[in-house]
Amino acid sequence: MSFAPLGLHSDLLAVLKSLDYQIPTPIQQESIPEVLAGHDILAGAQTGTGKTAAFALPLIHRHLTRSEQNCEKVIRVLVLTPTRELAQQVHQSFVKYSQGLGFNSVVAYGGASINPQIEALNQGCDVLVATPGRLLELAIKELIDLSGIETLVLDEADRMLDMGFINDINRILKRLPAIHQTLFFSATFNDDVFALSKTLLKTPKLIEVAERNATAAKIEQRFYEVDSQRKAGMLAYLIGSNNWQQVLIFTRTKQAVDELVKELAKDGIKAAAVHGDKSQGARDRGLEEFKNGKVRALVATDVAARGLDIKELQYVVNFELPYNVEDYIHRIGRTGRAGQAGVAVSLISHKEKYLFDEVKKLTGEEFLMQWFPGFEPDFMAQEEADRGKRKPSKKSLRAKALGQDAGGKAKVNKRRRR
Repeated sequence: MSFAPLGLHSDLLAVLKSLDYQIPTPIQQESIPEVLAGHDILAGAQTGTGKTAAFALPLIHRHLTRSEQNCEKVIRVLVLTPTRELAQQVHQSFVKYSQGLGFNSVVAYGGASINPQIEALNQGCDVLVATPGRLLELAIKELIDLSGIETLVLDEADRMLDMGFINDINRILKRLPAIHQTLFFSATFNDDVFALSKTLLKTPKLIEVAERNATAAKIEQRFYEVDSQRKAGMLAYLIGSNNWQQVLIFTRTKQAVDELVKELAKDGIKAAAVHGDKSQGARDRGLEEFKNGKVRALVATDVAARGLDIKELQYVVNFELPYNVEDYIHRIGRTGRAGQAGVAVSLISHKEKYLFDEVKKLTGEEFLMQWFPGFEPDFMAQEEADRGKRKPSKKSLRAKALGQDAGGKAKVNKRRRR
């Protein structure tokens, strides 16, 4: 099936042809007609299957049909994303799909100067891609007019809820017209997303093109048990002995990112760090150096799990498993994109075994734990460490990772990074 039967504008089809987009992915086949029909939708598909095009293409089509009627130029589409990286990625997709079509996309996020974003908005904007915090800043200062919004897209809604954006989302919704189309797109669905969807979506179409929370079929997933103090050494050995030239590595905290970058440097492996305390310029430089092969490894927190789009990335390593198990899907989804093969390696300490069980439960797969020769775990040390120690609850560990107190509320002395 080509894109033509989906009813897209001829000019948009010409752009897709120039980009060598020949066959729509399953999520695009299912979603595009529903978006064109004006339905609210709750759509899920594995990372790397073309979710952005699934909502971007019909929204650009709507602009083209409106342009033929010489309608006034106002912001009609608002796309909310949880991270700066994802906002940039979605914006770039809109730019790519609408080249030469007179369609203006503007991106706005925190951590960067607001003045260039205001200037871009003043030059005319059809779709605004933004993080919640920066959008509210623009709205409160009355620098944007949201009264013309026809479609709201929540991209990776589950991550926005995990990051504590629900209050910001509710404040934004109060500024939108009462009648508008709402689209939810994500690679994972959890109970919080479904609860939110019931309050925001009107008779939505549920679109799932694969088993919920499934991982891409061509990603080889390996799980190694290793003592926590030997993880860095084993990681360096895996990269060096296998001659991996481009490896994306995930840790849970910003401090762990910086420490691991230093440890890899001791073994002669040049790595860049990406996390919330890095300026946007530093994050962009690190990502660009990684893409260009100037650094061999990119070490990141989950702030980067929903927004990094690196073509032909073969290797992803979970240096630590995430407390939020859905993030496992998004982490390893950075490889194996668009049907390509990839390898995802997870290094699991004794204390993380319960998180390994959560991964198996979420994916519905019975993965096997392995030992790597030369890095086998020390079971006697594990037994000694277990004596007299109380295991922290999953709830408290997850709250700590998200910067919350034990009650699940954001800590007031820590400003959330966007």
